Amino acid sequence: MAAMKLILAPMEGLADFWVRQALTDVGHYDWCVSEFVRVSGLLLPPKVFYRWCPELKNGSRTRAGTPVHLQLLGSDPACVAENAARAVELGAPAIDLNFGCPAKTVNRHRGGAVLLDEPELVHAVTAAVRRAVPPSITVSVKMRLGNEEDALALDNARGVEAAGAAWLTVHGRTKRQGYRPPAYWDRIGHIRQVVSIPVIANGEIWTPEDARRCQQESGCVDLMIGRGAVADPWLVSALRDGRATRWEDIPPVLSRFLADVIGTGTDAQVAGRVKQWLSYLRRQWPQAGALLEQIKRESDPLAMAPFLSAAQQAVSA
Repeated sequence: MAAMKLILAPMEGLADFWVRQALTDVGHYDWCVSEFVRVSGLLLPPKVFYRWCPELKNGSRTRAGTPVHLQLLGSDPACVAENAARAVELGAPAIDLNFGCPAKTVNRHRGGAVLLDEPELVHAVTAAVRRAVPPSITVSVKMRLGNEEDALALDNARGVEAAGAAWLTVHGRTKRQGYRPPAYWDRIGHIRQVVSIPVIANGEIWTPEDARRCQQESGCVDLMIGRGAVADPWLVSALRDGRATRWEDIPPVLSRFLADVIGTGTDAQVAGRVKQWLSYLRRQWPQAGALLEQIKRESDPLAMAPFLSAAQQAVSA
């Protein structure tokens, strides 16, 4: 596979600080993108940026040293730009702009993918942010193919480029298509052909074979990986050096993750995080499904720990 950049995607409610930390501990990503910081009319206080991107307090890097770019979501050019400048003051090394979120609540308030119906506004927000931050700070954009349809995809891409974005990440589905397979990688290729900035392909990359097909169909070398990274924490290693993931690698990651997240929410919330991850892992490993069955009624994370330890000991025996 050609030399490429591999980026961990922002995933609201899934790839937060703790998951970013766990995944970058075991896989080499070129950078991560934070969950979006939502901007709606106010200059946000530092605590909001720290809530969504705690890595700002650590040089904007994960525990393993992977850079974290801060993502903003909003529709008011001046306000988004002001908050981008604030994020940079707090240490953000790069600003990514979200024009791809399909969440209904976000879209109802003119945020995310719904803005793709207004290419002029996408351009205006991007241009305002580019003007507001120092030239040394990269500004990038993540978008979907469109809102209800993809008729404006090329207009949006051209507008992003004209506004000064350094690169563009494209999720190969419209908002209406949500996360239903397939992702239309060939349509990402259409976008790549009309802009000169790098285009990063995203969507429905679960396996090395998916990655290769995505590269072939889109013509993109660089890939952003989201849910596929959660379902296989060693997917990036497989893409870089052919390392196959083994089930015995998984329990230690889950055990460390549990230890990290205990105390970061209610017991039920923490237990739910582990169950959520096992739900993704069982796509590939029946052992994950069996472990999930053992703990699915547990709401006390401390009660889960022995099951994870037992799974770890079983694969080490």
